[in-house]
Amino acid sequence: MLLRLATRGSTLALWQARHVVSLLESAHPGSGLQVELVTVTTAGDRAAQVPVWEMGGRGVFVGEVQAAVLDGRADAAVHSAKDLQPVEAQGLVLASTPERADPRDALVGCRLSDLGPGSVVATGSQRRRAQLAALCPGLVFEGLRGNIATRLERVPPGGAVVVAMAALERLGLSPLPMEVLATEVMLPQVAQGAIAVECRQGDRDVLELVQSVDHPPTRVAVEAERAFLASIGGGCDLPVGAHAVLRAGERLYLEGLLAAPDGSVVVRRSGEGLVADRAELGRQVAEAALAGGGQGLLTAYLQGRARQ
Repeated sequence: MLLRLATRGSTLALWQARHVVSLLESAHPGSGLQVELVTVTTAGDRAAQVPVWEMGGRGVFVGEVQAAVLDGRADAAVHSAKDLQPVEAQGLVLASTPERADPRDALVGCRLSDLGPGSVVATGSQRRRAQLAALCPGLVFEGLRGNIATRLERVPPGGAVVVAMAALERLGLSPLPMEVLATEVMLPQVAQGAIAVECRQGDRDVLELVQSVDHPPTRVAVEAERAFLASIGGGCDLPVGAHAVLRAGERLYLEGLLAAPDGSVVVRRSGEGLVADRAELGRQVAEAALAGGGQGLLTAYLQGRARQ
């Protein structure tokens, strides 16, 4: 069987696609499975100097890759799960979430305690900016886009860049100095560190093949985090984060965040529930965040957009 996998062409995206290929080959030894990578350039790739939130935020790295599956150029697509909209695209199904890597963020260039007023931090993420601004008042932020190697080359003098720990691990990079930020300090992006594989609805052969590399604990956590984001409002470009952790006895703990872009307000709420009720848990934590001050942020954001 020939399986065509659509992917972005960045170094990290290709690593992720090849990782999925390796998992599939291990799950189906001797099957004669052949996998072909279909490289796609996305809107986010073409506008490499524009902040992601100015292009519409989440989704700018996946639309063209999804289109390759929908129009038949590919059978399935491999994404960073954090780039997906919280509601599945029409005609597609999230078929597999292989085992998640480290979901945390890493500060490269110095330690958090070294950052004082006037220190420069480079990041293209509003979520990271908001949380760091709340933790360390007086920071100066610079935009940061490009592949991981490019980002690591742009550490400001006396400052830092912020990158996903999963990206560093997958590419075998260990920059120093570096501090991995605990989730209690910096809540990750929804589904950060996870890979998502999509295929067409109704394509049973591909669905069954790809589901063989699904990692149930990862899927449970990702679905809870995506439910949180969907309940906040998937089109919202405010800083949003979430992280779910499996606990003993089929229990799931979820923490979610909604913040003002400048970090002046950061609302964090958490909850715990049964694994089977993960979507409801995501909704409940989102409602708690909105009731705890997030709704005011969201209303102000939407009013600001309407005036533009």
